[in-house]
Amino acid sequence: MTRIVKKRSHKVGLPPGTLIHIGERSKREVSVKVINYDRDRCEEKEIRGVEECFNFAGSAGITWVNMEGLHDVELIQKLGECQGFHPLMLEDIVSTDQRPKLEDYDDYLFIVLKMLSTQEAGEITTEQVSLVVGANFVISFQEGLDGDAFDPVRARIRGGKGRIRTMGADYLAYALIDAVVDGYFGVLELAGERIEELEEKVMADPSPDTVRTIHNLKRQMIMLRKALWPLREVIGALERRESPLISEPVTIYLRDVYDHVIQAIDAVEAYRDILSGLLDVYLSSLSNRMNEIMKFLTIIGTIFIPLTFIAGIYGMNFQNIPEYHWRWGYQICLSVMFVIAVAMLFYFKRRKWL
Repeated sequence: MTRIVKKRSHKVGLPPGTLIHIGERSKREVSVKVINYDRDRCEEKEIRGVEECFNFAGSAGITWVNMEGLHDVELIQKLGECQGFHPLMLEDIVSTDQRPKLEDYDDYLFIVLKMLSTQEAGEITTEQVSLVVGANFVISFQEGLDGDAFDPVRARIRGGKGRIRTMGADYLAYALIDAVVDGYFGVLELAGERIEELEEKVMADPSPDTVRTIHNLKRQMIMLRKALWPLREVIGALERRESPLISEPVTIYLRDVYDHVIQAIDAVEAYRDILSGLLDVYLSSLSNRMNEIMKFLTIIGTIFIPLTFIAGIYGMNFQNIPEYHWRWGYQICLSVMFVIAVAMLFYFKRRKWL
């Protein structure tokens, strides 16, 4: 089960800017891939040393550096020293429990957002993605977990499709954010299908497993809400062009992403309301089932009260009970008891208690 709040206790007391990786360690080695492109060309390479990949301040075109794996803090520290990045920003990159946010460092923007994916069991996982956006470069940091929403962006760069090869680094940052936000809708669709199946199950055959599923989905909706609500503020700030690194032509695209985030937030809120209602429906179903059982047992007990009374009278050990000496006394007693039971059943049926 994915933790909503990750452990940070081992950072207590350390000075600001101390780089300690917080989060799930990737099973893969740290990989750094560079794409440099302009209108007429596109070059890709995978590099091993920090020095050979981050000398792009004076390079032609737009450079996109993508690092997968954050557990090598020494590599990230060398990157920061090479580029002059603020230590607090580097600390936020390796601390993967950050909320989505935007910070302006004048020469570059620092953006944090959450990438969502769904495992085979339907569990939603989150991966922190950090973007550093400069005048002619974008550096993206991923945790290195399975799944990547950036493949469509890479395909557009390689094929020269759309406007991405003719626009600046701010448009590349928009394309990466848009790819992450588009991934939310796939996760929400799967969550919606699970909720629809759960609705039918709650109405047809509620069980303790149903409650566990409801609580699990509610936890996932909390994770989605934590990823989406702050992201709305981030996109809104980018759209307002509070930094000169964001050009005016890109704002219309950011406005479209903002609309998508609002749609995703509305879907999450709707799903949360449905899940809360499902829990109430489940509790009501259990209460109704218990009431039906109690009603059935009460009717059975009510029918047997007069029968038990008759049996108790003729079960007394007195010698002078006249009916003891009747030849058909036993048959008459059983017949009376049968008539009473049938009459009571007919009465309950007529009153619609059965």
